[in-house]
Amino acid sequence: MPNAPLPASASLLDRSLAAVWHPCTQMRHHLESGANALPLIPIVRGQGLWLYDDSGRRFLDGISSWWVNLFGHGNPRINAALRDQLDKLEHVILAGFTHEPVVELSERLSALTGGALGHAFYASDGASATEIALKMSYHYWQNTGHPAKRRYVCVAGSYHGETVGALAVTDVALFKDAYGPLTHPAYVVPSPDARLAQDGESAADVARRAARGLEALLAEEHEHIAALIVEPLIQCAGGMAMHDPEYLVQARALCDRYGVHLICDEIAVGFGRTGTFFAHEQAVVDGVPIRPDFLCLSKGITAGYLPLSVVLSSDAIYQAFLDERLARGFLHSHSYTGNPLACRAALATLDIFAGDDVIAANRATAAAFSELLRPLAEHPRVRHFRQRGMIWAADVDAADPSFGRRFYREALAREVLLRPLGNTLYFMPPYIATEADLAFLAERALQALDAALAAGDAAPSETTASPVFAA
Repeated sequence: MPNAPLPASASLLDRSLAAVWHPCTQMRHHLESGANALPLIPIVRGQGLWLYDDSGRRFLDGISSWWVNLFGHGNPRINAALRDQLDKLEHVILAGFTHEPVVELSERLSALTGGALGHAFYASDGASATEIALKMSYHYWQNTGHPAKRRYVCVAGSYHGETVGALAVTDVALFKDAYGPLTHPAYVVPSPDARLAQDGESAADVARRAARGLEALLAEEHEHIAALIVEPLIQCAGGMAMHDPEYLVQARALCDRYGVHLICDEIAVGFGRTGTFFAHEQAVVDGVPIRPDFLCLSKGITAGYLPLSVVLSSDAIYQAFLDERLARGFLHSHSYTGNPLACRAALATLDIFAGDDVIAANRATAAAFSELLRPLAEHPRVRHFRQRGMIWAADVDAADPSFGRRFYREALAREVLLRPLGNTLYFMPPYIATEADLAFLAERALQALDAALAAGDAAPSETTASPVFAA
């Protein structure tokens, strides 16, 4: 029977439940009632760190709306840039045409890599950027006479997107169990997650131990391997697993030794999130940061305004596709590739970074928030409190699978948007947060934690919830 739309007089919430299929969500949880319900919040306005619903309630956006919003909702400088661009050009096909915003953005991104990654290929989202990097690596090896190099390597617990190609290099059980039969699985090597430290080991020791596992695989299988893909410094959707930069140093050297591409997925960790503009810049050899062969960027690239992603690659990669034959060119496209409005938002974002010295300001913000989170870090049910740049995470000792949903509800009740990954709490606030904003966030998060734990301890039999919030 067809699903008839509700009348316009119905509430925004009811119309959404009837017509919208929400991402990474078991929709039945939104239809439940009582204490076990998963709230669906109708948002009508955003300003700065705050989101406002249709009844006037506000919520501090502690996760930057899925890690994209860097400089607050309704940022006046980005708004002005978009208004200006609207009067010039909203979109044009990028095959056979070009325009100023996409050229300037490509030039500025290249400059931020010191010119090492001078060619930009655009798409609309992070998973598409992963697909592009994987396909480009494979096609490079085909074009250069290495047809056997068609396998990929990812680290344990990794997440690189939910399209079929990206799922092949994702090692999160929720997604692998659901869609694994559709993929050609990658090799999985040990994670450098610092939480895996054995007695007496430092984070750098864990990184070196994981690199030895990578080395063993590459020594055996490098003739069949096109690329290693890794999230530099933080495996975000895989539970905010943080690792020492030494892993990237070792991975770069091993990829060079065995003739394998290094793909750095900075979709979530780029644009200042880890304390440097690009996360991989913290992996330094002889005073110079390592560079990947492919750099995947999205999320913060437009500061949360418009869908955009890009893969930056080296000139050596680019040259391998230049030929009279179309089949040796890179065969990939998106209708909105290099959209002028999205590129203009990205340029405005880069202007804010340059004009406000954002990276330096973030260091002071990070130090202040880490201190404000000390009571949560010292909570008796919290383990592995960790921080890098503008990302904080901690694991909660809660046995029942509904903890994440319960904490989410308790945080919303206290005017805070926080969305745990299973039992892992994390904070990724916009960079414009003041100390007062951060104090509010820290205080309300601690209150929500205590309330969620108390409710769970009182009702340990609640097991109908999904065991995790998908990222």
